[in-house]
Parts: sequence; C-alpha cells; structure tokens
Amino acid sequence: MFSFKVNEDISLELFQQHHKEELYELIDSNRAHLRARLQWVDKRQSPDDLIPIIPIWIRNYADNNGFDAGIRFQGKLVGMIGLHYIDWKTKSTSIGYFLSEQAQGKGIVTSTIIALLNYVFTELELNRVEIQCAVTNSKSIRIPERLGFQKEGVKRDGQWLHDHYEDIVTYSMLAADWTQIGTDS
Repeated sequence: MFSFKVNEDISLELFQQHHKEELYELIDSNRAHLRARLQWVDKRQSPDDLIPIIPIWIRNYADNNGFDAGIRFQGKLVGMIGLHYIDWKTKSTSIGYFLSEQAQGKGIVTSTIIALLNYVFTELELNRVEIQCAVTNSKSIRIPERLGFQKEGVKRDGQWLHDHYEDIVTYSMLAADWTQIGTDS
C-alpha cells in the first residue's frame, strides 16, 4: 500500500475500502464547502457510493498511472490529493486536491505539493505538472502561484458546476523550473 510521509505532521495514504466511512465523513461534514468547487460532491450520499471508486484509484496506482490519496494531518484525514493520469510519452501529469475547511491555512496542501513535486521530478522523472483551478477559487490559485508555477492561460467555460459554467486557469511546472526553484520553496 502507498504511504508517503510529507513531514512530521503530514502524510499521504492510498485509499482502501476500509477508508470509505472515514472519507465519506470528511466529504459529508464539508459538503457545502466542497460543493462550491467540486461537481462530484452531490453524487456522494453514503459511504457505499465510494465502493466502486476506490478500486479504480487502487488500479491506477498499480498500473503506475497516478494515485488518489488521503491527506492526513496529525493522523486525521483532512483532505485528498491525486496525481491524475500520467502520460508517460510526454512525461506529464496533473495534481488535484481538496482540503477540509477546518484544515485550511496551515500550509498542508503547499507542503504536500512541494513533496509531490520532488517525488514527481526526481523519482518518476516526469517533465511537466499541471494544476487547474476555477478562476474564482483564490485560495487554490495562491498555491501554484506561491510555488512558482507558470500561469498558462484561462479556459473559458472550462467546467460545468451544478448550474453554471466556470472559467478554469491552468498553471504548469516543468522539471527545469523545479530544479531552479524547488529547494527554495
């Protein structure tokens, strides 16, 4: 099983079926907060709704095709982060994440992404990582900007969220960029 220590307080853990209740509780207790940014939240109405999804996440990891993992802060599940689809021909991937409302403002996602970038660029030897955010999600946007990602542009109406379209901004980090700034982050 995938387990990754970010620092003393933060670790990542690949989800298994026995985590479904804990993950559901995280989603349900943050439903309004998450629903404002994520279209899939309404589809998670019980722990059983996670049963078909968790094996897909496990298979992706087994197939060396990224992962979806829980973010634990001081042992408590506070969010989720994933490397979405690794394109081995272009050596690229993207990072997606969410964090409970109560865990925000502690540098958890920033620290986790720094550790992941080190892993992605040194261990996996990928060349490119993207982060995409809704243009209205200022908290999420600050993360790639703080870490030195380059803003590539805005995809107009790039995401359907419940009853409206949202513009999506794309940021990227290249291995060469990270070699220059990675140790300063």
